[in-house]
Amino acid sequence: MTINDLKDKVISGGLITIDDALFLSEADLDDLCKAADEIQHTFFGNDFDICAVVNVKGGKCSENCVYCSQSTCAKIPVKAHAMISPELLLRHARLRNLHDIRHYCLVSSGKRVSDKDIDKICSGIKAICRDTKLSVCTSFGLLGEEQFRKLKEAGVVRIHNNLETSRRYFPYLCTSHTYDEKIATIIAAKKAGLEVCSGGIFGVGETMKDRIDMAFTLRDLDVTSVPINLLNPIKGTPMGDFAPLTKEEILRITALYRFILPKQYIRLAAGRNYLPDSGFSCFKSGANATITGNMLTVKGISMDEDIRTIKEMGYKVI
Repeated sequence: MTINDLKDKVISGGLITIDDALFLSEADLDDLCKAADEIQHTFFGNDFDICAVVNVKGGKCSENCVYCSQSTCAKIPVKAHAMISPELLLRHARLRNLHDIRHYCLVSSGKRVSDKDIDKICSGIKAICRDTKLSVCTSFGLLGEEQFRKLKEAGVVRIHNNLETSRRYFPYLCTSHTYDEKIATIIAAKKAGLEVCSGGIFGVGETMKDRIDMAFTLRDLDVTSVPINLLNPIKGTPMGDFAPLTKEEILRITALYRFILPKQYIRLAAGRNYLPDSGFSCFKSGANATITGNMLTVKGISMDEDIRTIKEMGYKVI
């Protein structure tokens, strides 16, 4: 078995096994990245998907995710704000609409957004769909099918809900909600007719096997988009002293995920800013999507720089 054998298997429509993935996790990195890039171009051509995010409700969160500065276990002052008004939301969207961006994700802190806040935000979503070319996504926590149907009726096409890591390792990252709640949320969204964006955070102490296990879970759930978030250690959080992953580790994760998830958008997300090349090498190693601009609690890459460089690499922003 070689990298090219597994590449040909995937390009021919086959799926690799966990044992195959473990083999690839120790294979030559340059050859792995080249093969992943070939798989990506086979299934997507030069298409590249860009998403921007906006924090529609922020502040101290009820959840205890150990990597997050808004978590109950973080010792960081966080300025809270209530659900954004529909008028302000539309104003932000119109600014994003000036850039070559497809998806616009509305993100709220907390375990789940209340029905009252969903009703409030839906009027803003309808205005965005009416007045811009943006495709609206939401990241509103552990909602149910009825709430997702209401969002879909307002114009939402995709929801975001990260698994974060493997089932085995998840309790080390969060105990205020469960892995099964995460999966139930994804299933409910799909039942409501919505696409799903779900990935995880890397560099939080997980093993390579944890990374592989999460990818196979995402494959079983048939998600559309898979964000790769990189821990950006923030002082005041339990993981504030963790060492960031190396560029080589990140390239291997990206390429490996392309082998496991050949038909999903592999989306480089938070943490790009600490990479020496802003993560652009990942776009030649299997990734074909990104989140641009500032993230929720960390700095990102400017939209203009992202779009310019991605086009210079030969991609077509869709």
